[in-house]
Amino acid sequence: MKQYPVPLSKSDLMSVESPARYVGGEFNAVIKEDMLEELEKTGKTSYVRFAFCFPDIYEIGMSNLALQILYHVLNESDFVACERAFSPWLDMDKILREKNIPLYSQETKTPLCDFDILGFTLGYEMCYTNVLQMLDLGRIPLLAKDRGEDDPVICCGGPCAYNIEPMADFFDIAMMGEGEEMILELSEKIREYKLSKSTSHPMTRDELLRNCDAIEGIYVPSLYKVSYHYDGVQNDVKDPSGETREALDKRLGADVRPISEGIKTTIKKRIIKDLDTCTYPTTPVVSNMRVVHDRCYLEVFRGCIRGCRFCQAGFIYRPVREKSVEVLCEQGRQLEKNTGYDEMGLLSLATSDYTRFPELAENLLTTFEGHHTSLSLPSLRLDSFSLDLMEKVQSTRKSGLTFAPEAGTQRLRDVINKNIKEEDIFSALRLAFLGGWSTVKLYFMLGLPTETDEDVLGIADLAKRIEKLYFDIGRETGQKMRRLDITVSTSLFIPKPFTPFQWEAQNSKEELIRKQRLLKDNLRSRNIRYAWHDFDSSVWEVVLARGDRRLGPVLLEGYKAGHFFDAWDDHFRLNEWVEILEKHGMKIEDYAREYSEEETLPWDHISVGVSKKFLLSERHKAYEETTTPSCRENCSGCGAASFGVGECFAKRTAGAEETAGADSASETSPAGSDGASRKEGDA
Repeated sequence: MKQYPVPLSKSDLMSVESPARYVGGEFNAVIKEDMLEELEKTGKTSYVRFAFCFPDIYEIGMSNLALQILYHVLNESDFVACERAFSPWLDMDKILREKNIPLYSQETKTPLCDFDILGFTLGYEMCYTNVLQMLDLGRIPLLAKDRGEDDPVICCGGPCAYNIEPMADFFDIAMMGEGEEMILELSEKIREYKLSKSTSHPMTRDELLRNCDAIEGIYVPSLYKVSYHYDGVQNDVKDPSGETREALDKRLGADVRPISEGIKTTIKKRIIKDLDTCTYPTTPVVSNMRVVHDRCYLEVFRGCIRGCRFCQAGFIYRPVREKSVEVLCEQGRQLEKNTGYDEMGLLSLATSDYTRFPELAENLLTTFEGHHTSLSLPSLRLDSFSLDLMEKVQSTRKSGLTFAPEAGTQRLRDVINKNIKEEDIFSALRLAFLGGWSTVKLYFMLGLPTETDEDVLGIADLAKRIEKLYFDIGRETGQKMRRLDITVSTSLFIPKPFTPFQWEAQNSKEELIRKQRLLKDNLRSRNIRYAWHDFDSSVWEVVLARGDRRLGPVLLEGYKAGHFFDAWDDHFRLNEWVEILEKHGMKIEDYAREYSEEETLPWDHISVGVSKKFLLSERHKAYEETTTPSCRENCSGCGAASFGVGECFAKRTAGAEETAGADSASETSPAGSDGASRKEGDA
C-alpha cells in the first residue's frame, strides 16, 4: 500500500508517547487510489470523503467493532472513501497546536476540514469534550450553527446518540440505531449535495439537512426547538436563569418539537433485520501496535433476552437477532486467515445465550485445532454455565472466570430483574472449581434502587461463601488447591435513558462513599481483593446521560477551559465542572434527582421500539420485587416486536398461529365438545 507522508517531523513523532498512533499504514487499511488520482488532476473528487472519528486514543478506538464494521461498509461502496481519525493524546495535541498543524486522517493524512462528512461514534458520555477537541484541531467550527456550505457535515451514532441533547448544538445529524444501511443512505444525500454545487441550482446546507430528515432513523437537532416547563409555566430554553430555585425543582420536563411541518415528530431507531446477509468485516484493519482488545471479533447476535432493569444496552438493542452457525464459522475462518490474530472474541451482550452456542464453539475449535487460535468470552451468565462448555472454549488457554451477579442479595437481584438464584451461582462455581479454575472476578453495582445496607453486606457475604466453597471442595476431594483469587468489583448505578430505572435518583456522593467503606471493611481476606469505581466521574456521567440542551454551553466552556479526556480518571476534575454548571444556573441535583413519571424527558421524542408504558410497568414491578421472564421464556410485550423480526416477533407470530389453529379446530369440533360449546355460548 502506498504510504503518504505524515505532516510531522521525525523528531515530533519521536517526542510523543506512542508514535504508532499517528502514522497509519496498517494491514487491511483502505486507500482508494482512483480518488487520489482524481484529486491530483482536478483538485476535487466525485467521491464522498468520510472520516470515521473516534473521540479517544487510537488503542481504544481500534478495539471498537462499530468502527471496523462501518469502515468496511463504507469502503465497499463505489462512491464513498472512508478513512479514520482518533483523538490525539495530550503530547500530540500540544504539538499540533504549537505548529498549527490540523488533525488529519490515518490513511491519506488529509485534514479533517477537507472531508465531506465526519462520523463520530459515541459509546460513552465522558468522551463528549473529545469530540470538540477533534473538531477544533480539525479546523471545523464547533457549533453547528456556525458551519458554512463548505464545512463538513458532522454526524454521530452509538448508544449515547439516543440522548444527544447535551451535544445537540455541535452535531448536524444523529443516527438512531444500527448504521449499516442508514450510513449509506446518508452518504447518498451528501453525494447529491456535493454534486449539486456544480449546477446552476446548488443545494443549500439547510436543504441538505431537511433531505436527511426524511431518512428513517436520522435526527437533525437544528430542525427541533426545545422548551422547558417550570411549575406549569413554559419558558424559553435561553431564559431559565430568571426562575427561582424552587421553580427549577418543580420542572415538568423538556419538550422537543419540530420547528415546522413536514419534519417527523418521533425519530424511530433503525435495525438490521437479517444479520446473516448483512456486510461484516472479515478483513478488518490490523493495528501495528498493541491495542486494548488485541484480537479479532465474531459478532454472534444483537440484542438481549434478559431485561436487566439497569441495563441500557439490553433495551436499546432489542429485538434479539442471531447469526447462523454456518455464517459465523465461515466468518471465523476468514477472520483468522485475513488477520493473523491468535485469539477470537465471541461478541454479544450475553454470548452464552446464543441458542446454538455449544455447536458454534465445537465447530470453531475444530476449525482452529492446531492453529494456536483460542476463543475468548465476555462475562457469562451464571444460570447458563456448564463446565463442558467452558472446557471446550478455554481448552487452548484457561483464563480466569468473570461473572456479574450485580447484587449481593436475592431480593435486590429480583428488583433489578437479574433472574439468577443463589443456587445458580454456587452450582456454577462448584463446577468451575472442580474443573480447576481458581481465579474469579465478580461484578456488582452499588446504589441500585431500594438498596439497603443489608444488600451491601450481602456482597461481602457472597464473596466469603464462595471462598469457603473453594476450600470445602479441596477438603472433599482431597486434591491440592491452587491459591484462590477472587476480585470483587463494584461500579456505581447510573440511571440511563430508555431503561426502567431512567426515573431513579442517584445516591449522593456521601452515601455511595459510605457504602463503599462498609463493603471494604467487611471484605478482609487474603483471597479477596476489592476494586471500586470512582464517584466523581459517575456523577458527571449521570448529568450527561440524562441531560438536555442547556448543557451545550456548559460543555463548550468546559472544553475551552481545557477539559477533555474526562474518561481518564487522572484528567477528570469534577469540582471545576460543577463550578461551570452552577455558573450557567444549574446544579448536579437537577440531573441526579428522581424524575417524575409525569414529566417529559429530554429523550421522549426518540423511540427505541420499547414503549415508555412497558418501562414504567417494569419500574413498578421492581418496587414490588417481581421479576419478568426472559424473552425466550415469554414475550412480555415490550414493543420491540413492532420491528417485525427477532425472537419476540417469532414468538408472537407462533402464538398467533397457535391461537388461530385452536380457533379453527374449535369451529370444526364434533358437537358437544368444549370448543363447540364455547362457540355457541359466545354466539
